[in-house]
Amino acid sequence: MTTKSPLHEVHSGLGASFTDFAGWSMPVRYASELAEHKAVREAAGLFDLSHMAEIELTGPEAARALDHALVGKLSAVSVGRARYTMLCAESGGVLDDLVVYRLAEEKYLVVANAGNAAVVAEALRERAQGFDTQVTDRSAEVALIAVQGPNSPAIVGAVCDADLSALKYYASVPTAVGGHDVLLARTGYTGEDGFELYVDAAVAPEIWQTLTEAGQPHGLVPAGLACRDTLRLEAGMPLYGNELSSELTPFEAGLGRVVKFDKDEDFVGKAALAKRRDAEAERVLVGLTGSGRRAPRHGYPVLDGGTVVGEITSGALSPTLGYPIAMAYVPPGLSDPGAKLSVDIRGRVEPVEVVALPFYKR
Repeated sequence: MTTKSPLHEVHSGLGASFTDFAGWSMPVRYASELAEHKAVREAAGLFDLSHMAEIELTGPEAARALDHALVGKLSAVSVGRARYTMLCAESGGVLDDLVVYRLAEEKYLVVANAGNAAVVAEALRERAQGFDTQVTDRSAEVALIAVQGPNSPAIVGAVCDADLSALKYYASVPTAVGGHDVLLARTGYTGEDGFELYVDAAVAPEIWQTLTEAGQPHGLVPAGLACRDTLRLEAGMPLYGNELSSELTPFEAGLGRVVKFDKDEDFVGKAALAKRRDAEAERVLVGLTGSGRRAPRHGYPVLDGGTVVGEITSGALSPTLGYPIAMAYVPPGLSDPGAKLSVDIRGRVEPVEVVALPFYKR
């Protein structure tokens, strides 16, 4: 059965095309994903991300429980700040990448990908056993709306009284929009400045409307999941199921920095990750650029001469840059920027060059 967002009727009214995403019916585009992508880079886009999972940990040992459950040192995060981290298996494989907000001394909010919601909730409950903390899945009662793009501060600033100039990247603050409580975070997945608003699902349509009206003078457009994917790809951000999986550790993905070995708590996957840290990688994640109009796609083989040496994890014709971009796993010896490789694009071999990530920086 497909779950509908609390904003489903709003999207239908806006003429959205829907896609099934991890069991959710979500807007993939409204008019043109290219126009939506461009709006986020140049003005602002309004996203419904209610398919994401929100899991709360409260209690005196919430911080210790998260230090044990996740690879990051969540006890070191200040109240009002957030951290990008991962949930790993005992093998070191990534079960999900997460953003964790510390809302109070004894209260955290863990935000997980829709496709891994059940896995993350179950793992947190299991790993929190023996710690004085409560794990509560709030996903059904929380909606998530994002405003992303250079004009997002003007739009969000017009609807709430939070001091946005003091709200740093990866920080959050409780505020109100139209009299409704909101957790406002300066986080996002587009490579632009932006905000994410965690709101009560029941008032999500009202808050969406308030933001829409505030955004009219600033070029705000509703934006679907298709442009979210090209935006995050340009920004070199990983997508679970593409760049991250249970077969890969954070180290292959170039994200070894999120693993904190210096914490008091023993954590799940520590031994395997320590071993992996000290060994040479068999494959590493790289950026690739092409010159034609044909974009490499997920699953296409990467070649060195006539030999298959890797596989594309994500690829698209970059709307901002105007040429094909992709991420792929290749052997370390072929991972230096400037290395020349090729991709088999449905039987036609196209040249690509290894480049440093991200492809786009604001």
